[in-house]
Amino acid sequence: MSRDEFIESNLPLVHSLANRFRGRGIEYDELFAAGSMGLVKAYDNFDDTRGLCFSTYAVPVILGEIRRLFRDGGTVKVSRSIKELSLRAARERDRLASLGKEPRISDIAESLGVSVETAAEAIAAGVPPLSLSQSSDDESAPEIPVSSGEERLIDRLALRQCLTELQDSDRRLILLRYDKELTQCQTAALLGMTQVQVSRRERKILAELREKMI
Repeated sequence: MSRDEFIESNLPLVHSLANRFRGRGIEYDELFAAGSMGLVKAYDNFDDTRGLCFSTYAVPVILGEIRRLFRDGGTVKVSRSIKELSLRAARERDRLASLGKEPRISDIAESLGVSVETAAEAIAAGVPPLSLSQSSDDESAPEIPVSSGEERLIDRLALRQCLTELQDSDRRLILLRYDKELTQCQTAALLGMTQVQVSRRERKILAELREKMI
């Protein structure tokens, strides 16, 4: 499988992760653009000799790019050339659609003579990705269906990434409670806390994790 084909085959992963951040003040196309950049970075830096599954490596990278978008003020810096290419991509999408062909990103990329990731970035810069495979009045559903198995994998990987962002003491508390399956009293004894303190802290940590995972 070529680089372009591999990247395109993993775009559903980007959409699934970007969908988690809907309704937080940033347009979906910008979330998708940031996630696409993360996917390309993940591909270019992935070392398959380490024995990791690509998605295990890629999810934290994609999430990192999307979260960087929020830290940087909610905008993806788009070059003038990409903006111009986005107009060409929109016209090409409409041309292919007029021929009765549902355009894929790879079709648009081939017509424009650019790579799949460049086409994806251009489309995200000027056209909401949902329009490629959904009617414009169905904005609530993901663009590309993802199997329940893939969703569960994404959930686990996203949770793992969120756990790494916790303070050491908070991460240990959650691991003791939900990995080791200790009671609040047992956890309190190991952490030098009271059961009430563990209960309050646990509720706060879980609320933060839910917010990050949505």
